[in-house]
Amino acid sequence: MRSFLAYILLFSVMLPTISPWGTIAYFHLNREYIAKVLCENRQRPELKCNGQCYLAKKLKQQEDNKDKETTNRVQNLPVLQLFTQAVVSFKFSTDNYYFLDNPLFFYQLAVYISPDSRLLRPPQV
Repeated sequence: MRSFLAYILLFSVMLPTISPWGTIAYFHLNREYIAKVLCENRQRPELKCNGQCYLAKKLKQQEDNKDKETTNRVQNLPVLQLFTQAVVSFKFSTDNYYFLDNPLFFYQLAVYISPDSRLLRPPQV
């Protein structure tokens, strides 16, 4: 069941890229009907169009529809404002700070001993 659902999702994602191939497959399956009935140049057999004008028109129509959809998506996207003008100004003052003469903590040891001093020694010559 999961693999079936995965194939359906994969097909639905790939459908926009596959759709021109579907139009081409439809053209090849119904070439005789398209050449006799739907071809714009069926009155002029010297062009030897055989329905290719119909195929070109359908592919162009699909491409135009894709362009319109893309344009509509881009136009309907919400605008995201990344930068704004500085409205708030910051002022730093030392009025509220208390400075102590003797700090309450020590962050540096009097004698520093490296924890890996025994591991990393140069070779003795």
